[in-house]
Amino acid sequence: MEIRFRECDFFNLWIWLELDNVPSTTEQQYVEEIFDSWFFLGKLGGFNAENLQVQEGGLEISYMNYDNDQADSSLMSVMHNMSEVQFQGTWARCWFDLGTTDAVALDVLLNTLKQFSKDYIAIKRVYIGGENEDWPIPRDQHADFVNAMH
Repeated sequence: MEIRFRECDFFNLWIWLELDNVPSTTEQQYVEEIFDSWFFLGKLGGFNAENLQVQEGGLEISYMNYDNDQADSSLMSVMHNMSEVQFQGTWARCWFDLGTTDAVALDVLLNTLKQFSKDYIAIKRVYIGGENEDWPIPRDQHADFVNAMH
């Protein structure tokens, strides 16, 4: 799976997937679930790189002391909005306002997509940001927002 970063604006970011084949309805639902789940975690502040206490604790976390004060004092890191996932031929795309979420969110998504491509549906390419010339992005995507968590 090839991963490319194009022009990225965290408040106006399209993520594009090119699959090996035209996805079935079930396969489209899998892709939608990945994006929906990722957004849900981001909306709840799950990708806060300022508070990675367990990761920074190393391999031995038995009886680790979790510092709630440190967690509470970190800056808010939340995603704001997403559109419906759209499909056209072998392509899927989704728009996000990543808000104040940290870039670790993209690492989590890319790790997820890599494993998904190995286990379920082969993904040729993932583009983070930018626009595909043959599938222009709407200039007024507000009608497609998924605003609330679903």
